[in-house]
Amino acid sequence: MLQRERDRRIVRALRAKGTASAAELARHLGVSTATIRRDLQRLDRGGELTRVYGGAVLDDEGSVEMPFAVTDDAEGETKDALAARAVKLVNDGDVLLLDIGTTTLRVARHLRGREVTVITSNIAVFDELRDDPVVELVLLGGVVRRHYRSLVGSLTEEALRQVHADRLFLSCTGIRRDGQVLDNMQVEASAKRAMLAAAESVVLVAHPAKFPGKGSLRICGLADIDVLVTTEDADNETLEICRQAGGEVLTS
Repeated sequence: MLQRERDRRIVRALRAKGTASAAELARHLGVSTATIRRDLQRLDRGGELTRVYGGAVLDDEGSVEMPFAVTDDAEGETKDALAARAVKLVNDGDVLLLDIGTTTLRVARHLRGREVTVITSNIAVFDELRDDPVVELVLLGGVVRRHYRSLVGSLTEEALRQVHADRLFLSCTGIRRDGQVLDNMQVEASAKRAMLAAAESVVLVAHPAKFPGKGSLRICGLADIDVLVTTEDADNETLEICRQAGGEVLTS
């Protein structure tokens, strides 16, 4: 059985049950337990599942992350408006940290030609700015997640401990009414926390669908956000929590 087919069947089995042992998957696919363990290790590095002792689980109750191109196409006009509003916070000479995600790609597009430094593990951001002669571009290391055009893992987090940014442009998968900012992929959540520690100020750029959105992994609270950029039709109660926590709310 080809590796790609094994991957597809492993994810399908986890989607059906939420969790499975390596032994169960080996019997189901008719391969050795050692092969399955190697598959799980590779899929875990790619962010498609989470390895646990003896097997694996899917994050966020079995949800499967959509490919980057599909996510980028969704609500593109709104994302572009949010990005345009967010970059008004940028001053020439700023050192900016751009998170993984499709909205931060659009932030990068609005930074073309600006005298700034951009640090990122977002391969799509790198591709957007790689030929810009004005932007100083720093690409963090890490494991390549090809389907979501990003770099993640311990190498990324170690690199983040070596840098400092004036401003982080952060994305998320959900913002709860209790003020919790969430993600649904373990490999992303840990990288985002490292980004928060590396930045002087944090700008959360969030489509209104992120209220409450989804996610089971806490990134931070709204008290950790300096500026929230969203649209006027975002959840008012959550926006008020952000204001009460000391954050500024900007709408596009």
